[in-house]
Amino acid sequence: MKKFTRSALAAAVLTVGSTGGVAFTSTAAAELSVNIGAVSNYYFRGFSETDDGAAIQGGIDYEHASGFYTGTWLSNVDFGDDTSYELDLYFGFSDEFDNGFGYDVGYLYYAYPDARDDTGSLSADFGEVYGEVSFDTGAVGLYGGLAYVVNDSDDSALERKDMYYYAGLDVPFMDVYSAGFLVGRTSFDDSDAENYTHYTASLARDAGDWGEFSLNLEYVDESDEDLGAWVGWSKTF
Repeated sequence: MKKFTRSALAAAVLTVGSTGGVAFTSTAAAELSVNIGAVSNYYFRGFSETDDGAAIQGGIDYEHASGFYTGTWLSNVDFGDDTSYELDLYFGFSDEFDNGFGYDVGYLYYAYPDARDDTGSLSADFGEVYGEVSFDTGAVGLYGGLAYVVNDSDDSALERKDMYYYAGLDVPFMDVYSAGFLVGRTSFDDSDAENYTHYTASLARDAGDWGEFSLNLEYVDESDEDLGAWVGWSKTF
């Protein structure tokens, strides 16, 4: 699964193209996988989605040999109102070539089914188109991309034409460890909204059948934001 715009360094095992999963035998190779995870704090582009509380997360992904994939992902949230969970739906195409270059393009819809305004209408949902390019040198993985909001509900935190772009790197070492760094920039179309940059650093350990554990740091370049830290665990079947 490609939760690419989230604090993706700590969700590294939930990436499109992973080799884990349950394989189906057919004339056109396809794969279904299930992922679960737990985090001490769920961050999205530098800000906590759980009011600094913990979250249980998971999803189901389908990937075809052609590069097409689709899936869904679920997490609890806490916005200080009646909204209790997030349900994401997405689809796209991705591939990685023999020379180390790769790409990923698709659409991601963020749904908050119990977030309602006074009229009972959905009030937080939005959708983005996204694209990412990557290059694996063998020693370091480099990547960068952007997401562009194409639809939103009236009270969504993000509005149409808002953009998020990012770049990062992952460095595996000692067979089971990886370190990563990501910098992302949110640019609002509304001139009254203040653009901001966030930074994420991560150290992860692959524990084999026990999944992956990570330690993560988050920082946003706003005067009222402090450095945040959280731990996570995830596993793909």
